[in-house]
Amino acid sequence: MNNTITAEIYETRREKLRKKMHSKGLDALIINYDANRFYLSGFELKDSQKNESSGLLIITSSGKDWLCTDSRFYEAAKRLWDEKYIFIYKTNPAEQIGELIKNNITGKIGFEANTTSVNFYHKLLSFFNTNQTLVPSDGLVEELRIIKDNHEIELLSRACKLNHELMNAVPQMLKNGASEIQIAWDIEQFFRNKGASGLSFESIVAIGKNAALPHAIPSNEKTIDNCPVLVDVGCRLNDYCSDQTRTFWVGDKPTKSFKETFSQVQEAQMAAIEILRPGLSVNEAYSTALNIFKKYKVEQYFTHGLGHGIGLETHETPSLNATRTTILEAGMVITVEPGLYYSDWGGVRLEFMVLITENGYKIL
Repeated sequence: MNNTITAEIYETRREKLRKKMHSKGLDALIINYDANRFYLSGFELKDSQKNESSGLLIITSSGKDWLCTDSRFYEAAKRLWDEKYIFIYKTNPAEQIGELIKNNITGKIGFEANTTSVNFYHKLLSFFNTNQTLVPSDGLVEELRIIKDNHEIELLSRACKLNHELMNAVPQMLKNGASEIQIAWDIEQFFRNKGASGLSFESIVAIGKNAALPHAIPSNEKTIDNCPVLVDVGCRLNDYCSDQTRTFWVGDKPTKSFKETFSQVQEAQMAAIEILRPGLSVNEAYSTALNIFKKYKVEQYFTHGLGHGIGLETHETPSLNATRTTILEAGMVITVEPGLYYSDWGGVRLEFMVLITENGYKIL
């Protein structure tokens, strides 16, 4: 399968979004969240700076959609978009985009409130007239992204396959007193040498007691003979993410605590995976893992959710925890990653990426 998502696929996604907009009575929708912008257009998956934006899309009910950006991205935009509908702004994006909307669109206009600054919102609103209203409309694109098409599933599978290759190589990286920082660097080099464009997220490498920190930051802590090492890493390959966690033992004498904990986490993980199917509520999957830990009276050491969706971003909808009631559907790709953490010696987490199929599940 070709790595490139075609213009036709992006257009199909925008048409699906238009149907959702119609159901909400929206005449237009402003898309400024970077991953949503990319999903609908192929334009700039990530904003280069936290305090900058590569631009936004204005999706209209009429099908005349605008790509708004600045002059640095004009050539890139032309490769993806009809030039007649590329809008280049300069020093005051909100004001200039406000003028664009004022002169071209009327009616009910949605925007992504979760990723729009208050300053941008007020400047934009100041250009609206009595024929225009601006309403929060979060989640419409995410509702499309939650179900992966066959092309996305293939790309996610490739990223996951590379992650499996990495995990097979990790034991060699853990030898000879390697530090967490060095191991993390070795992992990133491995991914990039195999074609990844980068990491899905900053690698978590946690030695000994540091493995009790679910989101440990690599330090100068070094491996010693007979110690646990938790490795949670992912790569970005062809724009899609992988995410896997394995917990290793360096040496040939794993402690009783480590062996028991590893067995309990593995049992909880597989129990949760084996019930996955369309129609299952995500909190049922969480409860299944939790009940295994309750059986061993260790549930208090399970301190986070069971997993999350994954795709263009490492953390996507749905979130698998006790309070969410999202119903699983075929085409969702999620992680299943129970863990137990002990401050006196470390911890164990195990993670698989799992595709929800028509009849059940497939571990990627």
